[in-house]
Amino acid sequence: MTQPNLTCTPLVLTPHKNCITGCLHLLPPVITPRQDPLSSSLTNAKPMPFLLLTTNAGQEATNNQQQLRMGDAPIAVVNEAEEEHIFRSRFPPVDLPDDVTVPEFVLAGAEAYADNVALVEAAPGGRSYTYGEVVRDVARFARALRSVGVRKGHVVVVALPNLAVYPVVSLGIMSAGAVFSGVNPRAIAAEIKKQVEDSEAKLVVTNEVAYDKVKDAGVPVISIGDDMERLPGAISWDELLAAADRAGAPVVALDPVQQSDLCALPYSSGTTGVSKGVMLSHRNLVSNLCSSMFAVGEELVGQVVTLGLMPFFHIYGITGICCSTLRHKGTVVVMDRFDLRTFLGALVTHRVMFAPIVPPVMLAMVKSPVADEFDLSDLALKSVMTAAAPLAPDLLAAFEKKFPGVQVEEAYGLTEHSCITLTHAAGDDPWQQGPVQIAKKNSVGFILPNLEVKFVDPDTGRSLPKNTPGEICVRSQAVMQGYYRKKEETERTIDAKGWLHTGDVGYIDDDGDVFIVDRIKELIKYKGFQVAPAELEAILLSHPSVEDAAVFGLPDEEAGEVPVSCVVRRRGSSESEADIMAYVAGRVASYKKLRQLQFVDVIPKSVSGKILRRQLRDEFVNRTKTAAA
Repeated sequence: MTQPNLTCTPLVLTPHKNCITGCLHLLPPVITPRQDPLSSSLTNAKPMPFLLLTTNAGQEATNNQQQLRMGDAPIAVVNEAEEEHIFRSRFPPVDLPDDVTVPEFVLAGAEAYADNVALVEAAPGGRSYTYGEVVRDVARFARALRSVGVRKGHVVVVALPNLAVYPVVSLGIMSAGAVFSGVNPRAIAAEIKKQVEDSEAKLVVTNEVAYDKVKDAGVPVISIGDDMERLPGAISWDELLAAADRAGAPVVALDPVQQSDLCALPYSSGTTGVSKGVMLSHRNLVSNLCSSMFAVGEELVGQVVTLGLMPFFHIYGITGICCSTLRHKGTVVVMDRFDLRTFLGALVTHRVMFAPIVPPVMLAMVKSPVADEFDLSDLALKSVMTAAAPLAPDLLAAFEKKFPGVQVEEAYGLTEHSCITLTHAAGDDPWQQGPVQIAKKNSVGFILPNLEVKFVDPDTGRSLPKNTPGEICVRSQAVMQGYYRKKEETERTIDAKGWLHTGDVGYIDDDGDVFIVDRIKELIKYKGFQVAPAELEAILLSHPSVEDAAVFGLPDEEAGEVPVSCVVRRRGSSESEADIMAYVAGRVASYKKLRQLQFVDVIPKSVSGKILRRQLRDEFVNRTKTAAA
């Protein structure tokens, strides 16, 4: 077995002094919050309407000392020169454990479920892990990493597709005190190498899917799989674990892992800028999980079957799906890539109850004739949750008509907030079988416990009242420590008062439900008017001949920017570009009308479902130039 030589200086990962967040709620819906047997996370206070905290210079001086609890961290309400509108959860704060790491928190109580299946691959004959095996192999891999020189703060890049072993790898890295950094295994070699170099990684874990892309990255490679002869120079996962077993306990003194230590370095999407490493601590992820799982009832522990289709290298997959499901001892049904037949087969065969997906998957479930090949009348599916891209109202209506027993929830989140900010459904009373509270359709839910949210005018920075769109800002203990080695970008994202500026535009209504309008950077400025691409995309998708659509702005000398669109037509449709543009024009104000439209074969999207607008814009311009020539 090849032994790597790891003698590099440990990473210097200094947390930024201002910590904030925002993200995705990916837990079973319509559940009655009761005391979690694995942790005491609820107070005995009853839910209340969302709180609006308003402060100004005219208040009594005694208000300067007013303290408001946000989880276990008191937040002072300070008098400001201008009125401040701050919104908090309608639910009471939850307690955060002070002395546990992410692996300890997620796997607590696993011995009682040792024989239950924790992870199973959806493909026939796929690998599976019981909870006993997960606990065993997490500890074995942590010991193996230490035996080859990995130390606290070292980064380990994981270039694996979705596999049952993936959470074992990531939790093992965290248990060793190292920092897990997932990368898309299907990215090109240069992109993977860039992340390895930027993160100053000491190791890469991969399999045959990405080995050829990482073998020249300049660091030792651990490979998972049976065919090691095809991977020359790689360290065998099985042999490494076996060698660590023979060696027993590590002989070197180890620094104990603290909750303040970094445990994850995911890279934020490069669709709106240069990809950046997001520094997340054990405290960040535990805080986020406590807030997002506040409503999981005792009756659901050990019962929920969750679909693991979203990529595990994404914060949505590893935290919102894997960690949250393992925390409450459910089963994750693991899928590597989306194929509608495989997807529907997994729902049926594995009796999946909860499926976090993206709108394009819902579109396929509704419109593809493949769905008619399955008997979906007896699905165990109770809920789907969408994120990453807005859900068009017509798509929502069509899905609810085809799957009337399935609740649709929209979620909102950021890598920078460890994963969760807004939830969509929870019980009315944490101690009784009260009525279920469900956020309105097309909202992304209400504010989770322990979080503060405000909406600010992007131009003036002033916070805004209810029903007034502004940039969403979040403050909580789940917020990132900062962008790795990018101090200036960190300071632009997290302000001096600890608010994370998300770049998303939204508002909160009278009931405390939050609605997303669009991204600040994606808003089209037409003659001073703001045009939201999401609004026009929803109208386009309501046309019976439109399969998919994307809207973006192009520079214009007179208007500043004009809205244009790329559209995928349904097979057999005959409408022209002018016909589709006229359809939109009849449903919007004149300044929102599409000025150009092109038919395309596909709308490019990231792995998390976000439209790649920059790529679309460049291709649109190139086609226009070619046609003009």
